[in-house]
Amino acid sequence: MDALNTFLLIVLFIVLVIALVTIAKTLYTVRTYTAGVVERWGKFNRIVRPGLHVLIPYAERVFFVDLQVKQAQFQVETKTHDNVFVQIPVSVQYQVLDDKIYDAFYKLSTPQKQIESFVFNSILGHVPKLSLDETFEQQSGISVAVKNELDSIMSGFGYNILTALVTDIIPDVKVKDAMNDINAAQRAQVAAQARGEADKILKVKQAEAKALQGKGVAAERQAIIDGLRSSIENFRESVPGATPDDVMALVLLTQYFDTLRDVGTRSGSSTIFLPNNPGAANDYMTQIIAGLKATVGASANGLAALHAGIASSQSGS
Repeated sequence: MDALNTFLLIVLFIVLVIALVTIAKTLYTVRTYTAGVVERWGKFNRIVRPGLHVLIPYAERVFFVDLQVKQAQFQVETKTHDNVFVQIPVSVQYQVLDDKIYDAFYKLSTPQKQIESFVFNSILGHVPKLSLDETFEQQSGISVAVKNELDSIMSGFGYNILTALVTDIIPDVKVKDAMNDINAAQRAQVAAQARGEADKILKVKQAEAKALQGKGVAAERQAIIDGLRSSIENFRESVPGATPDDVMALVLLTQYFDTLRDVGTRSGSSTIFLPNNPGAANDYMTQIIAGLKATVGASANGLAALHAGIASSQSGS
């Protein structure tokens, strides 16, 4: 009797386990952004959406297809038209089309490998036609071309290519250093040209300033001569019998004392010792005239011309 009860308990336990397994294989859930592909006896039967579902025990199986956006990254090495080898990282974002879940599940076993092959084929079909500089300039254009080619091919397998980004173009280190050296040399050349132009402009402006300064000095001297001529003529009219030498001596002496006054009133001037005898003024005048005649020939010529002008004006009057 005990043996029979034990046997019944074992049978009941086995039935219970089978029932639990059956229930577990019958009920299943599909998550959000996931689809279920149900097969019956190994043949496609239906596609189920997120929620709780029931399978026919031991006859049906379910496979899950992820509908989320996925990203695959590839590193493509190729040669440009000017024989420079470059590494081109490509980032592809893709997802399964909602209305082509059947194609995505059954037509491709490893979609990422297929996408990689098409990316390599697209890059190798574009970059070798371009030089290195053109490759950098057309980076976005290469991305668009890769995306369009991938999209047209992978849509037939149930995949949508969202983006195919060429994230960088990496030439060989030696080529990169050479490009930097060329760029630095070009910038140095431009800087040298700019400095040369600046020096040229500065020298032109300095020459123009000197020319204007010379004109100013000439005008100032002409004004002094005109003023002296006018002063001499006025003095001769006011003092009858005065000679041109007398007038010039008086003017020079007056300027000498004006200079002494300026030196004495200027800050930081040194002490000046002056003779205090009554005849000092006459000595100053004699020394100034003698010094001018002895050391400045040009000034003597100017005085002679000035005297001649005064004499001619007197004879005319």
